[in-house]
Amino acid sequence: MASTPLSSAGGNTALTPLPAGERLFGWRDHAALWLSLGVGLLVMQIGAYLVPALGTQAALTVIICGSILGAGLLAWTAKIGCDSGLSSAGLMHATYGSSFARLPVLLNIVQLIGWTTFELVVMRDGTMAIARQSGSFSASLWPVLTTLLWGAVLLALLSGSMVRLVRKFIGRYGLPLVIASLLWLSWQFLSKASAQGLEGVWNRAGDGSMSTLSALDLVIAMPVSWLPLVADFARHGRDGNSALRGTWLGYAVANIWCYALGLLVALTTPSTDLVAALLLAQGGLIALGLILIDEVDNAYGDLYSGSVAGHSLKPGWSVRRWGMALAVLCTALALVLPMHSLEPFLLMLSSVFVPLYGVILARLAGQANVVSLVTERKVNISAVAIWLLGVACYHLCAQLAPSWGAALPTLAVTFVLARFTRKLLNSPQVSAAA
Repeated sequence: MASTPLSSAGGNTALTPLPAGERLFGWRDHAALWLSLGVGLLVMQIGAYLVPALGTQAALTVIICGSILGAGLLAWTAKIGCDSGLSSAGLMHATYGSSFARLPVLLNIVQLIGWTTFELVVMRDGTMAIARQSGSFSASLWPVLTTLLWGAVLLALLSGSMVRLVRKFIGRYGLPLVIASLLWLSWQFLSKASAQGLEGVWNRAGDGSMSTLSALDLVIAMPVSWLPLVADFARHGRDGNSALRGTWLGYAVANIWCYALGLLVALTTPSTDLVAALLLAQGGLIALGLILIDEVDNAYGDLYSGSVAGHSLKPGWSVRRWGMALAVLCTALALVLPMHSLEPFLLMLSSVFVPLYGVILARLAGQANVVSLVTERKVNISAVAIWLLGVACYHLCAQLAPSWGAALPTLAVTFVLARFTRKLLNSPQVSAAA
């Protein structure tokens, strides 16, 4: 039965286990990748949102707890992807059925196109801010030229090997430079806090406009947003335990550091513009430039995962061809779309994937042979029903009990229901009836 997906997938590498010869990542590779992917200006900006709603100590506690919990969910999914050798699309097929899974896979592609476009806009705006600071800004040409420049960089990266990029560039060169930038910026803003009085900054109280659980929801949102991508990278690992350890450590460190840095910037700088505040720091121009370069791997990660998902739907196109086509599309969208109006749409799509992965984790964790489930049935009715119930739960929580957050309650409800029904469906009585 384990060979069924291999024969039926017809060359669809997204729905078949990755061969052992292509599984080269050790735990250091996983850690380097996810530490790099976890660093971003958007993460820092969300960290700045935690104040003045929360006090300094409460915000830092939420950042640490939320990052460890969110990165743990990410690492758990990475282990399932590594153990099975399946991509994210493969895990969706194994959970929801080979026919119905096309819907969440398609939604994931739409989400990844949106987030890649958003990343291109962030990189464009950051480049323009650096250009203004250096006095070489041209209002008419820079927006178009910088967007095309970053789009060309993504095209060049997608034409090469993802494994080689992670092991030879990110791990050896890119990550040390980004860590140096974060260390420098942390030192600069800690010095500002010290000049303003560390005790006063540390004991600053919040205004209570955001509950602790809502803030926890906000911190967990970033690692949860990577859930539909993590298996596409983790399947290149040599064993599941190293994928779990590396992913958990790398992403938790990055998320805690970037959220905390954003918090520190907000506490010590009156400016509401994070990029402007970073540029005002001594050496901020160089540090921001390096962080901006690191932002490329976030867009690359989105596009690579989107290309694997696209390949699962249309295997006639290779992953590389899908990636380059999506890069061209996202560059064009970044030139014409008003991205700020798309944020609610992107957040709505994110609400779809919280319950989606609550079901996936409950159904696939501990399964002896996940691969055999890929083409076992067309539609898994119980999994689909729990997912749809979870989507409704997410939006009801956001409307009726916003102080409780939405992600954690939805994850808990979908996981418990899916785990309970999995045991029920696997009971001897039900199996005999089937």
